[in-house]
Amino acid sequence: MSAIHLFIPHYRVEEVLGEIRECLETGWTGLGFKTLAFEQAWRKYTGLPHAHFVSSATAGLHLAVRQLKEAGGWRADDEVITSPLTFVSTNHAILYENLRPVFADVDEYLCLDPASVAARVTPRTRAVCFVGLGGNVGRFPEISELCRRRGLRLILDAAHMAGTWLEVEGERRHAGWGADVAVFSFHAVKNLPTADGGMVCFSDGALDREARKWSWLGINKDTFSRTQSSTAYRWRYDVEHVGFKYHGNSVMAAMGLVGLRYLDEDNAVRRRLSAVYDAELAGQADVLPVPMAPECLPARHLYQVLVEARDEVMATLNEQEIFPGVHYRDNTEYPMYSHGYGTCPHAQQAGHRVISLPLHLVLDDDDVRRVARALVDIVEARRILGRS
Repeated sequence: MSAIHLFIPHYRVEEVLGEIRECLETGWTGLGFKTLAFEQAWRKYTGLPHAHFVSSATAGLHLAVRQLKEAGGWRADDEVITSPLTFVSTNHAILYENLRPVFADVDEYLCLDPASVAARVTPRTRAVCFVGLGGNVGRFPEISELCRRRGLRLILDAAHMAGTWLEVEGERRHAGWGADVAVFSFHAVKNLPTADGGMVCFSDGALDREARKWSWLGINKDTFSRTQSSTAYRWRYDVEHVGFKYHGNSVMAAMGLVGLRYLDEDNAVRRRLSAVYDAELAGQADVLPVPMAPECLPARHLYQVLVEARDEVMATLNEQEIFPGVHYRDNTEYPMYSHGYGTCPHAQQAGHRVISLPLHLVLDDDDVRRVARALVDIVEARRILGRS
């Protein structure tokens, strides 16, 4: 019986090679060319007004926090309310700018609970960072409305949300609507996989333009744009400030262009596999699937369940050649975020119980049934032994 892994990236190899071949034949593999094409395609697909392709979602999150801080005149130790149940890059981006992460608790969707967010707002609060865990929308519209009422900036960590759609006032909108900035990931295991990359999408064109300079070392004109100029001084540029080297490249963008063509189709497969999990786990009191928010067409980057004795259950699954994952450990258990330890009991409990079951395009329905039934058998056996 073959092993079943949490993630296996899936690529349309020949199409990808065709896009990359254009980069090699033209001699343009860096910033520009395909990165511009990918940005344009992403704007068209999502309906978001701006899109800037960067080297990773982590880079995009840092740019998001940096630009909002600069535009808002935030000071060191100003506060950003955020989730403790996320990959650490979400909260590292806050620390990069000497701001203070303030952790709010999560709800049944494992996304920020609006009531907990509201209770954390202080005069030093400047922004909220919402994490769409697993492609879930959670109560994002409520968080968006809260931020509007309180005059707070809203950052959407949409690393798992490529292809997540919401119903808003009868209209279909892509994740990123209602945020000041949304950041998507195209890491190798994401729903739209490259080798690495991200897209930072500001609602404000001025912030988008400024972020492009910050992602290219503070230089005000990228090399590709200069080569398109007909002036004798196309080599000239200015360095307006110290910046970062966060821009994406054309090879990764070429991979993204192909993946985007199939994103909705691939996400439909993930939702179908998730429905098989739902059917197999229905009525299992000791295995609780994390629900998806209503009025949402989720990307389903993750299929998460909550179980007791999580580590022992995972070890037993591993013995059966099934290799799930954990998304994520409560960040307040790490030293740099320990100031928040104990303040988010639901997130802390979930961090000790959550399992991400295998979910990717190489699986079929029988694979999913095998995983679900193995999980149910293990949990049931532990329950019976616990009563004996």
